[in-house]
Amino acid sequence: MAVIGETVRVAAFGLAGALVRPAEDAEAVREAWRTLETHVAVVILTPRAAEALGDAVAGAATGGPLTVVMPD
Repeated sequence: MAVIGETVRVAAFGLAGALVRPAEDAEAVREAWRTLETHVAVVILTPRAAEALGDAVAGAATGGPLTVVMPD
C-alpha cells in the first residue's frame, strides 16, 4: 500500500507500514505516482493529490493499483 499527498495527511500511514510518498504540489504528486514500485496494489490519495493526477487515476482502473481518495 502506498499513500500520496500532503505530509500532514499522509505521514501517520507510515506507522501502519504503508509506503508514504509526501507530495506538496502537483508535480511532486505526479512524480510519486510515476515512480511507484510495481508491487504496490493499493494507493490512497489525498483529494489534492487525486486532483493533480486527474485522468491518470482513471487509467489505473484498467490494470494499475486500486486507488482510493481520502474524504475531505
